[in-house]
Amino acid sequence: MGNSYAGQLKSTRFEEVLHNSIEASLRSNTLVPRPIFSQLYLEAEQQLSSLEGSSRADNEEEEEDGEGGLEPSSPPNAYQLPPPPEGCCTTDGFCQAGKDLRLVSISNEPIEVPAGFLLVGAKSPSLPDHLLVCAVDKRFLPDDNGHNALLGFSGNCVGCGKKGFCYFTEFSNHINLKLTTQPKKQKHLKYYLVRNAQGALTKGPLICWKGSEFRGRQNSTNTCSSSLFPPLESSGSLAAFPAEPVPGTNPSVPVGAQQAGPASDHPSVTTATGPAVFNGKDSPKHPQLVKSSLSALPRPSALGILPNSGPPKKRHKGWSPESKSTTDGGFIQGGGNRAKHEGTSIPCVPQAGLVGPASVTFPVVASGEPVSVPDNLLKICKAKPVIFKGHGNFPYLCGNLNDVVVSPLLYTCYQNSQSLARAYEQHGASTMQPISEETQLLLTVYYLVQLAADQVPLMEDLEQIFLRSWRESHLTEIRQYQQAPPQPFPPATSTAAPVTSAQLPWLAGLAASSCNDSVHVIECAYSLAEGLSEMFRLLIEGKLSKTNYVVIICACRNAAIDSCIAVTGKYQARILSESLLSPAEYQREVHYELVTGKVDSLGAFFSSLCPEGDIDILLDKFHQENQGHVSSSFTTSSTKKTAVLDASGVPVCTSYHQEPRGIRPFQLAVAQKLLSHVCSIADSSTQNLDLGSFEKVDFLICIPPSEVTYQQTVFHVWHSGVLLELGLEKEPVTKQRAEQHVLKLDSEAQARFKAFLQNSFQNPHTLFVLIHDHAHWDLVSAVHNIYSQSDPSVGLVDRLLNCREVKEAPNIVTLHVTSFPYALQTQHTLISPYNEIHWPISYSNGVDLYHENKKYFGLSEFIDSTLSGHSLPLLRYDSSFEAMVTALGKRFPRLHSAVIRTFVLVQHYAAAMMAVSGLPQMKNHTSVETLEITQNLLNSPKQCPCGHGLMVLLRVPCSPLAAVAYERLAHVRARLALEEHFEIILGHPSSGITVGKHFVKQLKMWQKIEDAEWRPQTYLELEGLPCILIFSGMDPHGESLPRSLRYCDLRLINSSCLVRTALEQELGLAAYFVSNDIPLEKGPKNEALESDGEKLSSTDEDEEAGTEGCFEAGSTSEQRGPVKRERSHSHDSASSSLSSKASGSVLYGESLAQPSGPPQGELARSPPPCGPAEEGRAPGEIQRLRVSQGPTVISRHSPGLVPQPDSSLRTGRRSLQVPAAPSSQLSSSSSSGSSSTCAVPTANVLVFQASQCSMAKACRQPPIVFLPKLVYDMLLSTDSSGLPKSASLLPSPSVMWTSSFRPLLSKMMTSTEQSLYYRQWTVPRPSHMDYGNRAEGRVDSFHPRRLLLSGPPQIGKTGAYLQFLSILSRMLIRLTEVDVYDEEEINTSFQEELDRHYLQLNDPWPDLELFQKMPFDYIIHDPKYEDASLICSHHQSIKSEDRGMARKAEDLYVRRQTARMRLSKYAAYNTYHHCEQCQQYMGFHPHYQLSESTLHVFAFSCSMLGEEIQLHFIIPKSKEYHFVFSQPGGQLESMRLPLVTDKSHEHIKSPTFTPTTGRHEHGLFNLYHAMDGANHLHVLVVKEYEMAIYKKYWPNHIMLVLPSVFNSAGVGAAHFLIKELCYHNLELERNRQEELGVKPQDIWPFIVISDDSCVMWNVADVDCAGERSREFSWSERNVSLKHIMQHIEASPNITHYALIGMRKWASKTRGCEVQEPFSRCHVHDFIILNVDLTQNVQYNQNRFTCDDVDFNLRVHSAGLLLCRFNRFSVMKKQIAVGGHRSFHITSKVSDSSVAIVPSQYICAPDSKHTFLAAPAQLLLEKFLQYHSHRFFPLSLRNHSHPVLSVDCYLNLGPQISVCYVSSRPHSLNVNCSDMVFSGLLLYLCDSFVGAGFLKKFHFLKGATLCVICQDRNSLRQTVVRLELEDEWQFRLRDEFQTANAKEDRPLFFLTARHI
Repeated sequence: MGNSYAGQLKSTRFEEVLHNSIEASLRSNTLVPRPIFSQLYLEAEQQLSSLEGSSRADNEEEEEDGEGGLEPSSPPNAYQLPPPPEGCCTTDGFCQAGKDLRLVSISNEPIEVPAGFLLVGAKSPSLPDHLLVCAVDKRFLPDDNGHNALLGFSGNCVGCGKKGFCYFTEFSNHINLKLTTQPKKQKHLKYYLVRNAQGALTKGPLICWKGSEFRGRQNSTNTCSSSLFPPLESSGSLAAFPAEPVPGTNPSVPVGAQQAGPASDHPSVTTATGPAVFNGKDSPKHPQLVKSSLSALPRPSALGILPNSGPPKKRHKGWSPESKSTTDGGFIQGGGNRAKHEGTSIPCVPQAGLVGPASVTFPVVASGEPVSVPDNLLKICKAKPVIFKGHGNFPYLCGNLNDVVVSPLLYTCYQNSQSLARAYEQHGASTMQPISEETQLLLTVYYLVQLAADQVPLMEDLEQIFLRSWRESHLTEIRQYQQAPPQPFPPATSTAAPVTSAQLPWLAGLAASSCNDSVHVIECAYSLAEGLSEMFRLLIEGKLSKTNYVVIICACRNAAIDSCIAVTGKYQARILSESLLSPAEYQREVHYELVTGKVDSLGAFFSSLCPEGDIDILLDKFHQENQGHVSSSFTTSSTKKTAVLDASGVPVCTSYHQEPRGIRPFQLAVAQKLLSHVCSIADSSTQNLDLGSFEKVDFLICIPPSEVTYQQTVFHVWHSGVLLELGLEKEPVTKQRAEQHVLKLDSEAQARFKAFLQNSFQNPHTLFVLIHDHAHWDLVSAVHNIYSQSDPSVGLVDRLLNCREVKEAPNIVTLHVTSFPYALQTQHTLISPYNEIHWPISYSNGVDLYHENKKYFGLSEFIDSTLSGHSLPLLRYDSSFEAMVTALGKRFPRLHSAVIRTFVLVQHYAAAMMAVSGLPQMKNHTSVETLEITQNLLNSPKQCPCGHGLMVLLRVPCSPLAAVAYERLAHVRARLALEEHFEIILGHPSSGITVGKHFVKQLKMWQKIEDAEWRPQTYLELEGLPCILIFSGMDPHGESLPRSLRYCDLRLINSSCLVRTALEQELGLAAYFVSNDIPLEKGPKNEALESDGEKLSSTDEDEEAGTEGCFEAGSTSEQRGPVKRERSHSHDSASSSLSSKASGSVLYGESLAQPSGPPQGELARSPPPCGPAEEGRAPGEIQRLRVSQGPTVISRHSPGLVPQPDSSLRTGRRSLQVPAAPSSQLSSSSSSGSSSTCAVPTANVLVFQASQCSMAKACRQPPIVFLPKLVYDMLLSTDSSGLPKSASLLPSPSVMWTSSFRPLLSKMMTSTEQSLYYRQWTVPRPSHMDYGNRAEGRVDSFHPRRLLLSGPPQIGKTGAYLQFLSILSRMLIRLTEVDVYDEEEINTSFQEELDRHYLQLNDPWPDLELFQKMPFDYIIHDPKYEDASLICSHHQSIKSEDRGMARKAEDLYVRRQTARMRLSKYAAYNTYHHCEQCQQYMGFHPHYQLSESTLHVFAFSCSMLGEEIQLHFIIPKSKEYHFVFSQPGGQLESMRLPLVTDKSHEHIKSPTFTPTTGRHEHGLFNLYHAMDGANHLHVLVVKEYEMAIYKKYWPNHIMLVLPSVFNSAGVGAAHFLIKELCYHNLELERNRQEELGVKPQDIWPFIVISDDSCVMWNVADVDCAGERSREFSWSERNVSLKHIMQHIEASPNITHYALIGMRKWASKTRGCEVQEPFSRCHVHDFIILNVDLTQNVQYNQNRFTCDDVDFNLRVHSAGLLLCRFNRFSVMKKQIAVGGHRSFHITSKVSDSSVAIVPSQYICAPDSKHTFLAAPAQLLLEKFLQYHSHRFFPLSLRNHSHPVLSVDCYLNLGPQISVCYVSSRPHSLNVNCSDMVFSGLLLYLCDSFVGAGFLKKFHFLKGATLCVICQDRNSLRQTVVRLELEDEWQFRLRDEFQTANAKEDRPLFFLTARHI
């Protein structure tokens, strides 16, 4: 025991507890007394003193690897390190020459190894996580048995190459081991190093030094070696186990059924890369450890051989998993090759090639003599014992190795339970000890003691027990390290003493003493070999017949224990041994048994059961007796109801209806979520998806190789209309065209997929959506799998969907669709958690989120149906069937249980068919459940005039067994003459459906199909057909089942090997939609429960809401005898148990006393009755298949169905049906005396409202599901989280847990949280296609264009993603289109027909001389000014009625007319456009740094404003070349301007300025494509408060920021400042370039002022044909803005034009309407302004509206030329935000909610009017637009007498005309001598307006005057200065102001009447 007594018990306390425990066990046979261990440590005692703690510190080196020390009793040797040589390297992990020796650093480097030397790994105490690589002469190393190592040492340094070290002390100094004890090679040379398949050096097996007990464990505790803290084994946690039910003690999956087995139990030369697989776990979970330090991993569980070791040799048990089997470490379905029983196999032979059990001849170290397995073991024991290796060494077995199975799963579980301490050590908790081996073993014994006789141990349970024990032991430390930073030496805590190995056998025996021998403990003195021999002896002698588990403990040597646990219980051993078979091995085993005739004995046995003789003889006899006439019970309908006939006299079922096709709200919501995720990928800054570059959508749906699924998907695509919607096909779409978009992943898939890739490459502007449906199927890696090269079908999904072309194609989006996404949610997944879309929950907080008329029934709803308080449960098991299977399993131990189960079930069906057909004696040879199914199947067609029936799904996963079942049932059906009563269909994934002609004819009649060649191709098309569907194949492949499915018989699913995906996939076959409007019997409103896709189980509210409304209590479901209220037990009725006894009596030869009558529970058996309903099963997709229209069938003919007195009360208005069967069918197991129990009508009387087609009832109830008992218990038992035990299973066979210490899933987890859980706690196995994606959790490891849609099975995912394709296509089309204004020019009727035409239509440029002669057209033709005042000139003679009422007042806000246009390649774009070409232009290119900008101030004086203006430029670095600076990075001096004489075609001369507000996202500022990539200068003019947001969205654009005083100004201010700035810049450039010798007039004077909504530009091609110059053809085409600008800039004499513009595009414009190629008129929206000529003409900086019209009139009156190029047009996009809409007029009173109308914009001065928060100028303009008739009443609709407007144009509304005149000298004005005006408008008139000027004009009597000034004072001065009182009469009350507060500087008006 060493020097420490900390581990020993206080003797008095021990004796007392022992005495009490023995006394308790003697008193009680039923209760398990508290184990002594937990009693002993209920109170934690202070066992540790600080002295003892310090005395152990020296031995940590031995403790580190758990070796126990070579000399455990001796004190540690004091050792003094010699000083290192001067100047040498002393760094840990490096040799003294400074070379790196760490394995992780040099694993891939070539290392020269001399002949006779081996590479080994040395452990340094200072580098516990690393191995140092050394080359050692193998003569000085031991052989496999720990012998024959020469004394001494000979080694080389692989770092510096120094050779010839003859002493290990010298060598250890050279490699800087820095030891504190005497250097010994046995201590520090730990592992052989081997090369894996990739050539990397990895840790190999332990070096087996003689006498040492290397356990390969990190930090395990030996009770003899001292340590700072002994392990803290909490008494509380252990006490809890025997006293309370342990999680998982209900019947559950076998030990290890979901654990990964050791990957290398079957060795292979090739080895896998990466960290080893530990029981299916990548351990540890810390990435840095996983990536680098392999030596830091815990003791590996995988076993194997050296690559060069030839045949299997005996290796140490700790052989490293790095050289693991290439197939897989898993052993569950689909996981490749699993840890079967360890066996002999030849290296390089894949595991899958093994048939039959293998033997245990390696790889453990033998300890003593080998143990011989007795020859007749299986024959005597009736099952192969399964031996789980535990701790320590395991002996060799020899002899009859076929009769025993050895598994390392328990050993692996023990190893993994050590990992949590290391996890906490990473955070500094260095003193935490893992659970000791003794405690592990004791906890295991406690667990086994508590298991019931029909339960199977589950490794996950054990892991949770270890976790709880460890947590409770270390609660204090865990809390300390979770809450506070770690301390180097935390204080010692109060701990309980650990169990010692000496006490262990006592305690284990004591724990097992009270379990009636179910657990037997054998203690060995020397080795496990003697214990195993003893066990085999006891087995042969039959002394362990009642023992399920044998625990063998050897605790003698060096206080280190050896242990193993043998499972000897027949039931448990069979399930566990079968669970270790891979699916392929399972199928081969079954096939082998069928082919070799092993099953014949089973058939012979069945024949002996029937008292009347062989069943076949009975059948033949029955056939002969009934030949020529069928039983009358099947020829006459049981319903006397008059059938409805159709026009042709054929009976019609009134209940049969076609389900309406359409998209359900849920599906639409999911489709929109998918679209939203795709848009978010496109909107991200990663540039991974440029939606703007795609013009259409195409798709390919990849599905598993199932013919039915293929036809089903093709049908969905064909009938969904998606091909038409996407424009991929034209009407009519053929089925062949739909097939082009569905790819079955079979041998022909590769060629079609290659064509798909080629298509995507050739069509870069098509977005291809690659949909991977049923995505959890076939996740096998094509890279890490040895078969993938030889077998092209292996890893096909990986080879196709993960190929480089798919990953890199920018136009392919991959969508994985699955009901079971767990295998795609690992640490290495390619799918970002943000790209997961989960099916939404149906309600939240009691609110129905999506109003659906159907309710989904999934797994959680099925489980809820079993809860007490509901009606008959939907999940059931068949106890009599299970009993017969168990009994036969003992009788035929060499047959696989799948064979036995199949034969028994087929026998039951055959007997039931015979019983229903008139051989009632056969009822004793079937079960109640099977009889119920068969009766309902045969009777259901009689209830419908058309013969609609129900479907029974019989799931037989193994194809050979399915074929046997099909042949047998078809034979029985034929002998009973039932061929035309129901069909038997064999469904296999690789083949289509075969249905008899009679039934095809029926289906065609029901579905009104006239096609003579039609055959059903999907199960959905079998709707209404009475049939048994034998559904084979190891996994369902997404096949949907019809609404007529009534029974889902899953009794044959492979229950011994369960993972969550496999289990839920099988139960998903029964998923169903029921009508949501079912009347409820009890409980609140039946809200739709959350589907099991969104939450694993219903919440408490769900349980309250209940699902009882969907199931009717058909019988005495409440009266079930003395059962607990928590669960309904009607699913195992009394009659079923009677049947079980009957079966048992035959099997065991016992006599069964017939009971006098069935107990009450038997009468409870009945199918749940259902009333009429509108809708039934929806197979889960949007469109109802054309043929799946029939209602489902529920039979009312069921044995033992009796009415109960309270049933009418509970069922409300529905009456209950009594059986139509004769009374002899009452009970399947009792004699006819049972009919005396109660009065049952014997006639075929139905007490139902009316006998209906059973399909009409289908929608009221989901199918009834029959399960194996093991699966049933797993679903109905819950763990501590409240979830079914099945939820804690390994999620998928292709993944493994990262740690056994993981939290449980929570009941309240959403699907998103569940995904994150699996992403944290699972990793893919090496065979998984994601295995190579090693960037764990890093964002860049996710594929950016990959999405995952998950939802419960059969809920409608196909319909959702097809709908997604439709709306995606619509969105893409919408993205490539814009709404542009499409309005004809206005006021064209007022244009005067000119006598002569000045120019030819095809002239490229205007002729200056001719152009100057053209008159100016004052009329506004731009349609946006339809509501503006008409401008009169002397050219027009306008009659009052000409213009009429342009628009009614209520039409003012009518939406303007637009047209949807496809964007051309020359369009301007907003910020949502991303493409490769303009990435650099936008400044978002990933290779370029985000644009850096500098802020520059540009100041100039402005005479108009009378002050200096400071403008700020934000100039990106990339655009600085456009500007001149005083020095680099210095003061901004000017903006560079080109010369008029420049002829370059590479750039645009005119700088473009775009004023904008409120359109940072939607403004069209990306001119890259519009300019066709040409160099140009573009400046955004923004307000100061919007600068930051514009800078964010447009980082590479130059910004001109207006001063803050203009924050509330309108567009006039921006135009004014642009023009002022550019003129000032022109002067600066002239001065700068004049010094360079350039003439001032040669500097380019033009700028472009463009709206932010100009999207495209067009040119009209005019072709003048013939002699007459006015005959021409006209066509418009889209061109680049570069083309237009360069054309205009090349105009001759261009500098003579002041303003140049172009037409606004309209679709109706034709050449005949364009009289001239050039017009002298108003220009708008996109103008080219000559800042030189217009130096003295200013924009009005106060204006908000019509400022361009005002400016045009000013320019013309100044005598300057305005030219519009009519062949060019601009398209303006309708943008709903920003611009002039940014100005909102609101009240200054904050709480005022009253709308402000334009009449309130002005008020009387000094009144108490509500002031408005808006600029005075805006209020003025808006008031005049809508209410100017108040000022100018005579002007209303009086166009011959307009209002005279001096020096300005203000919009007075469409019903008032104005005449503009300029007061400037020498200005061009309209000839007004003969005009009489109806009003005068003087707006802010300056000194040019004098009294004499006004006297030239004539006014009507009563005409009105309106004077507008800045304040009241200037108002009066203006009246006096202009002598207005001479001709105008003023009144005091005619003074007004805008409704502004004084501080807002209102404008003042004065009105007067003309005298």
